[in-house]
Amino acid sequence: MFELKLDIPRGDSGVTVNTTHNRGFTPEELAVQCVSKIISIADTAPASVQDQARAFQNNLETLVTSYMRQAVLSDRTTVYNAVKNAGHPALAEILRRL
Repeated sequence: MFELKLDIPRGDSGVTVNTTHNRGFTPEELAVQCVSKIISIADTAPASVQDQARAFQNNLETLVTSYMRQAVLSDRTTVYNAVKNAGHPALAEILRRL
């Protein structure tokens, strides 16, 4: 028989919900969410280790934000070309300016 035991801290469901109102998430907001899933800092860690982890966290947020901005621009280029190639150059130009 297979048995699986998980050690999950009580009171921490591991699930968070983030929402916006009438807009999507910015690259900065998504970078913070991404990095918080990659790096966790234990309250019990020595202060010097926590400081180093926070500095690394900030650097990683900056890096992820930069790449996410590039992804947005790249996707807009892809959408622009797809709409233009589908025979809608005026609509493509409107989308390019967004």
